[in-house]
Amino acid sequence: MLSRHTQVYFSLLRLLDLALAFGAWELAYQLRFFWLNWPLAHNIPSQQEYLLAATLVSVLTGFSFSYTKAYHVQPLQRELFRVAKGIAGVIVLTLVAAFFYRDFSFSRLHFVYFVAIFATMELTSRLLAYQGMRWLHAQGYHLERILLIGSGESAAGLAEKLSRLQATGIVLEGVITPTSGEQAPFAKQIHHLGPLESLAHIIVQRRIDQVFLALAPDEQRLLPELQSQLSKHWVDVRIAPNLGDFRTLHTEVETVEGIPIVTVVQSPLEGWNRVLKRSLDLLGALAALLIFGPLMLLVALLVCLTSPGPILYRQERMGLDGHLFYALKFRSMRVDAEKSSGAIWAKQDDDRVTPLGRWLRRLSFDELPQFFNVLWGEMSLVGPRPERPVFIDQFKTKIPGYMLRQKVKSGITGWAQINGWRGNTSLEKRIECDLYYIENWSIWLDLKILALTPFKGFIHQNAY
Repeated sequence: MLSRHTQVYFSLLRLLDLALAFGAWELAYQLRFFWLNWPLAHNIPSQQEYLLAATLVSVLTGFSFSYTKAYHVQPLQRELFRVAKGIAGVIVLTLVAAFFYRDFSFSRLHFVYFVAIFATMELTSRLLAYQGMRWLHAQGYHLERILLIGSGESAAGLAEKLSRLQATGIVLEGVITPTSGEQAPFAKQIHHLGPLESLAHIIVQRRIDQVFLALAPDEQRLLPELQSQLSKHWVDVRIAPNLGDFRTLHTEVETVEGIPIVTVVQSPLEGWNRVLKRSLDLLGALAALLIFGPLMLLVALLVCLTSPGPILYRQERMGLDGHLFYALKFRSMRVDAEKSSGAIWAKQDDDRVTPLGRWLRRLSFDELPQFFNVLWGEMSLVGPRPERPVFIDQFKTKIPGYMLRQKVKSGITGWAQINGWRGNTSLEKRIECDLYYIENWSIWLDLKILALTPFKGFIHQNAY
């Protein structure tokens, strides 16, 4: 894999990050209590306690930076962004650890020094490492020269992505288009190196290390010929499968009894990711019920006093992997609202909505009972909004990729909601947001959405 090209580099960076975290913690101790010592500390705390804490901070650094993918082949701007996320993760994890450790109280000013020193050292070290690697590449060292064979859309897309990685030492020498038929437009900076008949000459002349095969469906017949030619050279061979219009979701390659298997659609919430998300859901739902409990009691009383019928409304929705459940809401419509119309979407000035219900919907207070759905494991705090099965039957044949949103639990709030796509708005845009959320899921994205929901998710002009 391409990651092997930088395996030693990132291993050294990982060790450097652990050392920097330890050193920054100790340097902050010296700065706070000896070099500056302002405000004056009358009792110097034990250095041993701070050294033990420095060891823990180093461990947390390794965990946080790995989680934010700071050790992946990527452009510098993205790498620095992920390093910054890793630093934020270290800060949060350290504060959590300090909160539960009651045997010793650490200096707050020391922690401020640590954050400033650690962030400066980390970002500086990454920039220096990047410049150092660029110098090595300019001297011709630590390069991985790649040849791409293919002429379809997948080949053009792969060529563009590989060309962005040149600063990491991964150099796309050029492309061979094996057929003379209709070809996808390659970027201007991609060199066309010649016909397939020149493959052997190109490999030797360009000192190719890896050959990527990104063949269009009508080019698959060339595989035996390519296998025959490539077997005579020392190059590594990689195959980028052409999946046509198949919408991918967290693709993964693994080997089962020697057979390579490409997974193109799967949920991101497996293993520890599932544990993390469920933990956030439980803690968040319990906290929300404590905070909004008095408000929910008030809303329940108002619903009871202003409209005959039950306080809560149970509506069948579809969640994770097609599982059906009943989403809870404060009743905002008349009891017989769908008796004559059947299942239809709510619209502006809908005469089925009660006067109180109109305000509940506008403020999203009718959704508050769904925190119980979260506690029961039927929903999540963050995810695509759950939809009714009758509507899903309509949408799944009209909107490509619609059913992929069922690969995660439905949520009370989501990426679509904080971006304004709720109520009677573009369904296609909403699905785009849902799929973006699933493809880019992380616990940090959930926290970001939760933080923005009070400002962008509760009140909306299309909530009716």
